[in-house]
Amino acid sequence: MLTPTSELEPTDPPITVLYDGACPLCRREIALYQGLTPNAPLCFADVSDETQPLPPGTGPSREALLARFHLRLADGRLVSGAEAFVALWAALPGWRWLARLARVPGVLWLMERSYRGFLRIRPWMQRWAARWEPSRRTPSPLAEKNGTER
Repeated sequence: MLTPTSELEPTDPPITVLYDGACPLCRREIALYQGLTPNAPLCFADVSDETQPLPPGTGPSREALLARFHLRLADGRLVSGAEAFVALWAALPGWRWLARLARVPGVLWLMERSYRGFLRIRPWMQRWAARWEPSRRTPSPLAEKNGTER
């Protein structure tokens, strides 16, 4: 389900943040971003909720969207991984400096390699984080598979 964070003109399509709402790590991070975006042109879509259709223009399957962090940009392009984080930070007040830093030659490459490393340990981190929060939802089935990217 898309949850817009601001009123937008129909001619200004928002950036859509596609996230795994079944992941305790992802939920916390998205809650942080949502708290920062009352006036930013962002929508948030929990792609783990199989009862909801995927937002238009998201391209790949639900499984592919759950495997990595994705954004659908205002121009319709779908970006993932470190590139998606940088695009999101560029839209967040107070975080734009981090997006500019990420554009220094070599930094985005390093961020993407680090993100891929994180994806390898994500299932373990999800299980650990789930122990520390009230039981809301079960971890994403994709996160339970070792070696599956997120």
